Amino acid sequence: MIRLILTDIDNTILPHGESRVSERTVSSFHRALDAGIHIGPASGRGIDWIPPFFGGDATCCSTCLATNGLQVYLDGRLIHEEHSARSALREAATILKEVPHAGLLCFKGGTPLLVTGEREDLAAVFPTYARVCVPVEDVPDFPIIKSNVFISSDDKTARELVARLNREVEGLDFDYALPGFSNIMPHGYNKGTGVCMLCDALGIDTSEAVVFGDAENDLPMFSVVPDCVAVANAQSSVRDAARWHIGPCDEDAVAQAVEALASCEWPFSS
Repeated sequence: MIRLILTDIDNTILPHGESRVSERTVSSFHRALDAGIHIGPASGRGIDWIPPFFGGDATCCSTCLATNGLQVYLDGRLIHEEHSARSALREAATILKEVPHAGLLCFKGGTPLLVTGEREDLAAVFPTYARVCVPVEDVPDFPIIKSNVFISSDDKTARELVARLNREVEGLDFDYALPGFSNIMPHGYNKGTGVCMLCDALGIDTSEAVVFGDAENDLPMFSVVPDCVAVANAQSSVRDAARWHIGPCDEDAVAQAVEALASCEWPFSS
């Protein structure tokens, strides 16, 4: 019996360019909750950004992994939060100042702070953040939960930058979540550790969970949950890592699968 369902948001249940998930997705979450299944998003987004994607329905995200697993919520209660070292973020910022069209974001709640880089380059990668970001002169001295690297460049250059940061910045991990965009995490923390924390808190095994995703920051989650599912529009590495495959995000494929799981039906086949 499935006891926990987690799904990425962007391009997994939220089609590109949309500001809210479909009504069917919201409805499917409630069907799972009514069936006694814990369900929620597992996203690189900070917690302040997540409820609006569900039309403000906080029930849909009372259990979730926010900030790429650095914030773990169970039934509306924060059970774990991890911060990045300011000294390591400043080291990353120093490197990024040397790289054309690259920059660093640190978040204060839901507000992206532009530590280094240009708004125009950020807009080419993540326009939503570019519209509301606030330039600052240095990495803030308050505890940083969410931070990101961006670079407006070709894929090869972006991947080389992420690899360099992983080599040269001690204590932090840099993934490649979207083209030109990287999540920053304290070393060893990610969506995979987050889902394990949730399973431990629920007293269940990862074999009682199902996870959905499309991007490379979902791979740590796929590595610890046997029933990992890629949407059809997923990156090739994610499709290769997935045990199961379903239709695309814009056809509500995840909602269809959740509806079946809530009805004690198995929607996946090889």
